[in-house]
Amino acid sequence: MPKAEIIKRPIEQIGGDIKKSAWSAAIESLAILILGILFIAWPDTMVRVVSYVVGTIFIVKGSFQVITYFMEKGQNDFFNNNLLFGVISILIGITALVIGEDIANVFRIIVGIWMIYESLIRVNTAIKLSSAGISIWKYVMLLALVVMVLGIFVTFNDVTTVIGWMMIIAGLVGILGDIMFIQQINSLVEKITQKLS
Repeated sequence: MPKAEIIKRPIEQIGGDIKKSAWSAAIESLAILILGILFIAWPDTMVRVVSYVVGTIFIVKGSFQVITYFMEKGQNDFFNNNLLFGVISILIGITALVIGEDIANVFRIIVGIWMIYESLIRVNTAIKLSSAGISIWKYVMLLALVVMVLGIFVTFNDVTTVIGWMMIIAGLVGILGDIMFIQQINSLVEKITQKLS
């Protein structure tokens, strides 16, 4: 088997893993886009729905931790804090259900931080593309910076419909950037293979 072929196989596998990560990021961007559309279409309803969903998730998770604590005899394990975490989760869940309208502020901050995190991942991707000599890195970097600005805006702005529009723009920019990156993975694999062989 030729040396280039031996080198190419593991690099192609890494390229496949990178594609999976990029598709995962694109799906997250799609989720942000859909949430943005829902926030514009039904702002008040979405705030209530989010608070009920968050509250229910925390109550279910907390209940599971409490049940697990007693079923696994966690009280005999000095380092098992499931009972404490479970009770705290249940209290957070009940609070989210009771003060549902105010939970929107917390949700806004979480979404904003999520968008900033996604943009930082794309900045890292752009840097890697640049070091590999792939010219598309400039566009990926530009899109990442746009998402970062939108994420900062969402984090510090409390107008629900404006946040919805920012989420839609961020979702579209994220999807576009991920698709551009996915299209370049094969040429990236080829360049790395040529350098190593």
